[in-house]
Amino acid sequence: MSQNHEENDIARIFVIACATVIEEMLPLMPPGMNYQKLEFGLHTNPDKLRASLQTAIANTSPQFTTILLGYGLCSRAVTGLKSDRQTLIIPKVDDCIGIFLGSDAEYRKQHCLEPGTLYQTKGWIEADNPLKGLSDFTKKYGEKRAVWLFKQMIKNYTRLAFIITGNYETEHYRSVSRTAAGTLGLEYTEIQGSNRLAKKLLFGPWDDEFVVVPPRQTIQFMDFRSS
Repeated sequence: MSQNHEENDIARIFVIACATVIEEMLPLMPPGMNYQKLEFGLHTNPDKLRASLQTAIANTSPQFTTILLGYGLCSRAVTGLKSDRQTLIIPKVDDCIGIFLGSDAEYRKQHCLEPGTLYQTKGWIEADNPLKGLSDFTKKYGEKRAVWLFKQMIKNYTRLAFIITGNYETEHYRSVSRTAAGTLGLEYTEIQGSNRLAKKLLFGPWDDEFVVVPPRQTIQFMDFRSS
């Protein structure tokens, strides 16, 4: 069963999103929609991300009846989340790449074509720029060892793909991505992204591409595996 909302419902909707995802949502948001951004680094510890999300949900004002979560399953970090007052709505994707590409199906298609892909978007670059990571390693270990260590960390990747979503000026982030690919020895490619799923999260309908969890119920892993 799908759900939608009208403009007069905006005041009752609250968005909680990862720093990478909010960059794609902000240009699409209607005026007056309220949101909270959580730092990308929380993803390194799913339990910590879950705790931070649950706190943000619990602290959401009761004036809001619906919380839109700008996340995917994210290493099961969203499982167990619940709200006593609001309905939770989250895209039925494994992680944010499915949001950037417009659907979980498109993400799976790309994964089948080239599983060893390091994806980049504006939000991803600003939150977790691989060149900054390499720079930090260089300061700590020296250039030669830093490059070797960083390449060991990404040894299962063969290409770096910059996703063009059209939500911001592209050239700077394209340049950063291309430079990162060259530095790390990865094939560089560009993939056309899509706002389809992000728009659908913001405006509905919230159909079988979303997990819709009523108040006092919890998000379950199998919610992401049902059609």
